[in-house]
Amino acid sequence: MPQENSVSVCRLILVPALITLGITILRLVGELLGWPKPFFNAEPGGGAAIVGISWLPIIFGIYFALKLASAGDRPASLGKAAGFTFLGLVVYVGGGVLFGMSLTGGYGLLAAGAALIIAGTLIPLAGWSKLVKVLLAYGFAARIPVAVLMIFAIHGTWGTHYDGAPPNFPEMAWLSRWFLIGFIPQMTLWIGFTVIIGSLFGLAAVAIARRGKAPAPATS
Repeated sequence: MPQENSVSVCRLILVPALITLGITILRLVGELLGWPKPFFNAEPGGGAAIVGISWLPIIFGIYFALKLASAGDRPASLGKAAGFTFLGLVVYVGGGVLFGMSLTGGYGLLAAGAALIIAGTLIPLAGWSKLVKVLLAYGFAARIPVAVLMIFAIHGTWGTHYDGAPPNFPEMAWLSRWFLIGFIPQMTLWIGFTVIIGSLFGLAAVAIARRGKAPAPATS
């Protein structure tokens, strides 16, 4: 049975959050100084630069899940947890599609997309609530600094991917621009990505670890 308070969320995410912050700062410095691709990329969207934090939920999702499992904070059913995570993924992807359409389709699509993304992020709570709570905490710890950084980058037009807008993005005041391409994506889209991707890889790691510990079949 899960032991809800056996692992401190703050202690579990502290080092991963500091590592993530360090990579965020390194990426900013690299883009400002024009360090080479593919490690750094100042174009809008970042161009899948190697130095970045978007791939960290894979590593830390596995780390968090194994830590929780070793402490006894396992889901009642890995299959059920995986099912809710995949359901969350489907809802999240639908929200992401609407979110992308909102760049030219108006605020109604933006609100609907954000609502679906949030719903998709929270659905996996029904499967392995402790892992999702840890990933949520880590996600906010990782993304709040980026959202704050983007305020200064957009206001100062730094020429980094932190202030670059998508193609055909309309002209508007810098604060509105930050709200639409900084705050909302960081606090919805990227939090959901962290939770869902981290959960999928974490569940897979626990399933593999459990299979590896299964007793060998008896021999006659």
